[in-house]
This record gives sequence, C-alpha cells and structure tokens, in this order.
Amino acid sequence: MKKYIIVFLMILLSVLPTRAVMKTNKPIRLAVAGMSHGHISFILNRADKKDFEVVGIWETDKELVKIRMEQYKLRPQLIYSDLAKMLDAVQPDAVVAFGSIFDHLAVVEACAPQGIHVMVEKPLAVNMEHANKMAQLAKENNIQLLTNYETSWYPTTAWSLNKVNDNDSIGLIRKVVFHHGHGGPNSIGIDRKFFLDWLTDPILNGGGAVVDFGCYGANLMTAITKGEEPISVTAVLRQFKPDVYPKVDDEATIIVSYPQSQCIIQASWNWPFSRKDMEIYGSNGYIKTVNEHDLYIRNSGMRNEEKLTINDEDVAVYTDPFSYFYDVLKNKITVEPYSQYSIENNVRVVEILDAARKSAKEGKTVYWE
Repeated sequence: MKKYIIVFLMILLSVLPTRAVMKTNKPIRLAVAGMSHGHISFILNRADKKDFEVVGIWETDKELVKIRMEQYKLRPQLIYSDLAKMLDAVQPDAVVAFGSIFDHLAVVEACAPQGIHVMVEKPLAVNMEHANKMAQLAKENNIQLLTNYETSWYPTTAWSLNKVNDNDSIGLIRKVVFHHGHGGPNSIGIDRKFFLDWLTDPILNGGGAVVDFGCYGANLMTAITKGEEPISVTAVLRQFKPDVYPKVDDEATIIVSYPQSQCIIQASWNWPFSRKDMEIYGSNGYIKTVNEHDLYIRNSGMRNEEKLTINDEDVAVYTDPFSYFYDVLKNKITVEPYSQYSIENNVRVVEILDAARKSAKEGKTVYWE
C-alpha cells in the first residue's frame, strides 16, 4: 500500500510544475484607469497580443468615453465611471494609468490595498508628497509600481547603459547632456480638449516642459549613476509662449551636480522638431545617441567617431513596455533598483523635478538634503 502511495505522490509532483507553467502563461487581467492621455493607444491598439486581457476601463468623462468607444470599438460592458466599483467588479491583476499625472496617486490608493499592480505613464507623480505616498503604498502592499518612459524602449538607450557599465569603453562619467521635447503640445496635434487641458495645468501635470520632458533626463541620469544622490540642482524655467501656455513653463534647463559628474537637462516645447537624444561624456570617450537606433561613439583609441545602428537583436531591450510589465508580473525578470521603470528611480526623478521648480522659483541653487 505504501508503495502505491509513494508512486502516486511522485506522479502528482511531476504534474504540478507543468500546471504551474500553464498558469503563468495565462493572460494577465488588466484594467485601464483613465483614457485622456494620448498614449492610450499603446494598450488599446494591441488587442492582437495575448499577454494581457483588458477587462475594464475607468473614465468619468462621458464625451471622452463615447469618442474612445468609437475609436477603438470598445464593448460598453468594459466601461465604468467609478474606479472602486470597476476594481471590485472585474478583479484585475494589474492596472495601467492613462489619466493626468495628478490622478496617479488616486489610482495607487485604490489598487495597492487590493494587491493590484500598477504601471503609470511618466513621470510617477506631480510632487514628492504624492510620490512618497505612492511608494509607501506599494511597499506596504507588496505591489509592483512601474513608470513607463519611451526612452526605456530604445535599443540605443540599452546599448549606451551597457557601455557606461564598461569602464574600458568611455571611462568614468563626467558629463551627460539630455535633449528632450518637441515643438509644443499645442502645435503637434494632440487632443486639445482632453489631453492638452491637463498637460498644461500646473496642478494636474505639475508643470509644463520641466515635467513633461525634464523627467526623461532625470530618469536616465539616475539609471546611469545607479541612484547616486545629487549634490545640487539649479534650474531656469521660461515662458517663451505665454499666450499659448499661460499657466506653465515651456522651456527648462536643469543642471544636476553629482560628486564626480554633472548632468544638463534641456527640456523644451520649443524645439523645431521632436527629439529624444543624449550625450554621455566619459574620461576616455563619448556616446551620442541620435534616436532609438542611431548613435555615435568615440574613445581615445579611435581617430574619428563611429556611427552605429543598434537594432532590437543587437542588445537586450524590451521595445514594448507591456511585454516588460508582463514579464515582471510573471516573475520572469526582476526590476533592478534605480533602473528606468523602478520605484527607486522614479521617486528620485520627482525629487529632482521638485528641486528644479524650487530653484527656478527662488532664483538660486537648491542643495540636496
């Protein structure tokens, strides 16, 4: 009898791992919080992917709901006007936020106590008060809280960060210059009524170009330095288009000083064209990215700079943020501290932006406490 019991247990144990694997391959039940952000298409246009199943969408603006339903052929049963009721009704595993930055806190407050993981669009929060509350909720409730940046999908970003970690390539980092922005949200055809209204509101967005594009440089520099604390932040914010953006800045220059390096963040709604590029200068060379695929590199062993084209197959990178989110939630990968999506990095981003706004307002350098 004992022999048969042992055989049965061995068979049972051999089956369990297979069932576990099958379970991990199931689509993640995903809910969407807000539909006003222009990046809403990122999730609603990927119905062909089988990693996530959108089970509910929360949005309070009835006019916007009607527009999005027609635009994405959404079923009425998916739509909820109350966030808490949606979460109770559809029981999602995760939520992605596509409303104003100010709303991020409310989304985490609703999701975290229920153990629901969250990914928000950049930046994490409008200020440190919100950021600290969100981080605390995530920690207390053991949820993932990620922040999504377009530059995290770039093969050139991943390749450059790998080279930074290789001291033999360009040496110790001394200066990094970031250029992020475009001609301004009013001039690139974004949704004026639903997206532009909060994007140019100092409360709902936290600021203008300083937040919208200043966050990119802060995020990348925090990843490059692996979370090193700055010494100081000095910033100048300008309104070159007060008639277009009367409530917020449209031009920002932020200098962040570190013990052994310096970061210059140029965030603008006044570029003649869209750009997201960076220049990383080390003691032995430099890397200058142009876009997601093209960059230039030169070090002391090269007579001239070399242009490289970096594609997805050339470097380990997630070009789809939801694929990254999926693998994190399925425990296939770990979010490294101070990496681009991480909570540690993005609290630091908000801290830098808070210091930048304070510096510009007071007209003096803000020293790190």
